[in-house]
Amino acid sequence: MVRAIYSHMQHTNPNASAKVALGIGVAAIVFALGVAVAPDVQKALPDMSVGLLDRFSGATTGSGTTTGASTVKIVSEESAVIDAVKKASPAVVSIVATGDVPKLERCMKNTFGGFGGMSFQIPSTCQNGTEKQQLSAGSGYLVTADGYIMTNKHVVSEAAGTEYAVVLNDDEHKGKSIPAKVLATDPTNDIAILKIEETGLPFLTFADSDAIQVGQTAIAIGYALGQFENTVSKGVVSGLARSINAGGSMMRSEHLSGIIQTDAALNPGNSGGPLLDVEGNVIGMNVAVASAQSIAFALPANDVRSVFESVKATGKIERAFLGIRYAPIDGDLKKQQGLAYDYGAIVIRGDNATDLAVVPGSPADKAGIVENDILLEWNGQKIDEDHMISDLVNRTKVGDSVTIKISHKGEEKTVTVVLAARPTE
Repeated sequence: MVRAIYSHMQHTNPNASAKVALGIGVAAIVFALGVAVAPDVQKALPDMSVGLLDRFSGATTGSGTTTGASTVKIVSEESAVIDAVKKASPAVVSIVATGDVPKLERCMKNTFGGFGGMSFQIPSTCQNGTEKQQLSAGSGYLVTADGYIMTNKHVVSEAAGTEYAVVLNDDEHKGKSIPAKVLATDPTNDIAILKIEETGLPFLTFADSDAIQVGQTAIAIGYALGQFENTVSKGVVSGLARSINAGGSMMRSEHLSGIIQTDAALNPGNSGGPLLDVEGNVIGMNVAVASAQSIAFALPANDVRSVFESVKATGKIERAFLGIRYAPIDGDLKKQQGLAYDYGAIVIRGDNATDLAVVPGSPADKAGIVENDILLEWNGQKIDEDHMISDLVNRTKVGDSVTIKISHKGEEKTVTVVLAARPTE
């Protein structure tokens, strides 16, 4: 089971740097390979070091070895993580939801009946108006100096009338609570964007999440348990392009695909916080944890960035639209339908007369895609269970032109489709 990681409240009152000599690594390799190392090489090895290296010209700064006009500065992973946290933490915020809840108190209620029709009073619980209470808490992070904040949709999905506040963490505004407005929530992903009225704020930069690799360092920062602001945990990127169904006791289940898996420790309240690389840039947004230990998930930064850019430019989230109804093809469907492919997506109509295979006037219709065509590739990417049509469309911007390889009546060809904005329902 996978669950979202925001912290939901009950309706009660909230009361050395390590340096590793290259000689050690080489010695280990040499030992494993059974190769001897010449004495002059052994003498040279201690002057070389491995780790995260910054090469620059000029005089030696801190610990380093000057060789000619350049210096190698030794930076351990530990110090890199510390620097990344110092850089990013001021831009990570806590998000608190408050709302009116029934104010309950003990009372005595009359009851009628019993012997001789006499009435009695029994202890009970009665409502005496309402009061403001904290309902839930989550995390978010600033992406502009003027107060745009990214978080998860489920962090801001309380009932109508709920108020949201952002608690800042930078030195100048530390602990300051500012009312936040929910600008938009993504209809197809667990992403929301908030805005506060403040300027001169620290903010984070998005990295290219398509470039991240399994095994690289991942750093999570968030409002753990809705109590401990800007809690830091560290792990690695454990997997990429995962698909999960995430939900919780207070939210419906939602399918998430193309997401990042990490073993960085995440807790309730971490939802919406950033997953960072060692440069302190955002590679993902924390969204869910599995019931098993050391398995957590984050939405890729590129998906989050596209939502931010859409809202910043148009004031709303625009999602690309292709305009087909389809069924993914696998080995079983190939056998059942006698298809020529065990991958791709076949364009089909639904059970009802109104469930057309291709929406009239849609980008697919304009490109000449018809019922029973099989979509095979999207911009050269094979369409399969790891690269579903819905995910490929969602990762494409409105107005982008894509090349789709299709099989039409047994003949393969390519068509060019210009994606439009998804119609409003």
